[in-house]
Amino acid sequence: MTLLELDLSALFILAVILIWFMVAYQFVLTVFGYINFLRATREKQAIDSMDLDLPSCTILIPAHNEEKVIRRTLESMTSLVYPHDKLRILVINDGSSDRTREIIMDLAQLDPRVSLYDVPQGQGGKGKSRALNLGIRQVESEIVAIYDADNTPDPQALRYLAAQLVLHQELGAVLGKFRTVNKNATLLTRFINIETLTFQSMLQAGRSQLHKIATLPGTNFVMRTALVRQLHGWDEDALTEDSELSVRIYEEGYIIKYIPYAITYEQEPQEWGVWMRQRMRWVRGNNYVIGKFFRHIPRFRNRRLGFDLLYTLALYYVFFIAIVVSDLLFVVSALKLVSIALPGPYTAVWILAFFLFLGELLVTLSYDREDTLRNLGLAVLMYFTYCQLWIVVIVRAWWSEHIRKEKRTWAKTERFDVVQTTEASHGQ
Repeated sequence: MTLLELDLSALFILAVILIWFMVAYQFVLTVFGYINFLRATREKQAIDSMDLDLPSCTILIPAHNEEKVIRRTLESMTSLVYPHDKLRILVINDGSSDRTREIIMDLAQLDPRVSLYDVPQGQGGKGKSRALNLGIRQVESEIVAIYDADNTPDPQALRYLAAQLVLHQELGAVLGKFRTVNKNATLLTRFINIETLTFQSMLQAGRSQLHKIATLPGTNFVMRTALVRQLHGWDEDALTEDSELSVRIYEEGYIIKYIPYAITYEQEPQEWGVWMRQRMRWVRGNNYVIGKFFRHIPRFRNRRLGFDLLYTLALYYVFFIAIVVSDLLFVVSALKLVSIALPGPYTAVWILAFFLFLGELLVTLSYDREDTLRNLGLAVLMYFTYCQLWIVVIVRAWWSEHIRKEKRTWAKTERFDVVQTTEASHGQ
């Protein structure tokens, strides 16, 4: 065996070990996600039978050129099952140049709970964090809920979220599940539907059950207003302001809880260019969060939070570097450019990892009754296409951040005209 073959063999073994470490941990999260699903089912039944004194709540909805979706969103908000005199719906008009403001004012005349806050001229278009920081100043309620302008939550969603803050004083925030309203629009939205459901049922539910760690999404969550002010609101430099705020909530001594039965429906990108820009923003945003808190990890009050940040770093970089190395070695070996004369059942190991990937997806999809043959076929296709594209996303985000040194700017996800196809929550 030559020195080159030894080097490549060692590199190959390291890639296999890293890939399997991540796959094994994902399997553990899948198991704990299933436990969370069972416990959440019982918890939902208990809350349904309770007569709770819910706190006053203000829903904050940042809106920038949302004429395609804002009417449907506000109609959904006004249909929420929540004490009428305790709910306020505040739309933050962030410099819209379309009919967004007009539509909001029309609905405000029909329901006094709906109100409008116009971002002062010259301060608009600076991102979601800025809009929320301006909006929170207008809040007088005990808790605040955040929804994106394209969201249509189930009628009971807000009640379920608020109930947790009433029942558990150690909670600083509670988040629910989001589902894809336009999942059947394109092949891309079908992929995203599978991705988002498995992410939430594996990572959010699994981590919540195993470590009592969950990360705030951009929508469908509630927080204690006093806590938001104590933390001085959102970081306006963060592209993933929700992830950044999650770390500070834990460091303040509170817990964030995930409940899968508080469901909202939202749009997902229908075009690959829109998807790429959104995912790059996510990666760059999480890079910022990791960079901001990395050196503080040894001093974290919550040790498991430190592990979670390191896991995020490993998922974005270590795991994908291992995948790239494995893919390259596979290609050059198949082309007979080099040979890796290393004995071992590596083909069987790769096949086992592939079927474990499919098994994890099907288990998590079953919670929402989406474990269909069609989705199984889509999952197989995803493994070889969509999942590999994440490598491109990470490389491009790294290039933009470190080579081109592009300024971090908020890019709103493009909206589409869709028809709401609300699905039952299936007793989650």
